[in-house]
Amino acid sequence: MEIKLVTDSITKAELEELARARFGDMVKAVVDINKGIMAVGGELHADEEALLLEQGSKQENLWGINFYPDNSSGEWIEFNSMINIRPSQGNRSRGVEDESVRKSIREAVEKLVKE
Repeated sequence: MEIKLVTDSITKAELEELARARFGDMVKAVVDINKGIMAVGGELHADEEALLLEQGSKQENLWGINFYPDNSSGEWIEFNSMINIRPSQGNRSRGVEDESVRKSIREAVEKLVKE
């Protein structure tokens, strides 16, 4: 399966298809919070990160997340990825510790993911 670069929009139904094709109920994504774009559908966040770096993104703006498109609780974004471990940026865990960064990720996702 090819990684999809999302610069305009993607539907939740497309995310569901990507999830089923790779992991069943989850799809990995990397969001560029500066450019407001993301890469989805890779086996590893690092693969999506590499694609965005090739597109001119800067490492400090890239954050790994997981989508659970079938989650009806409204909490369908998980902030968890090895690429998020960045002590130099004050992020010492796989999660996204800074609430303002989580907010920027959510805003990019809201712009890019359509029902």
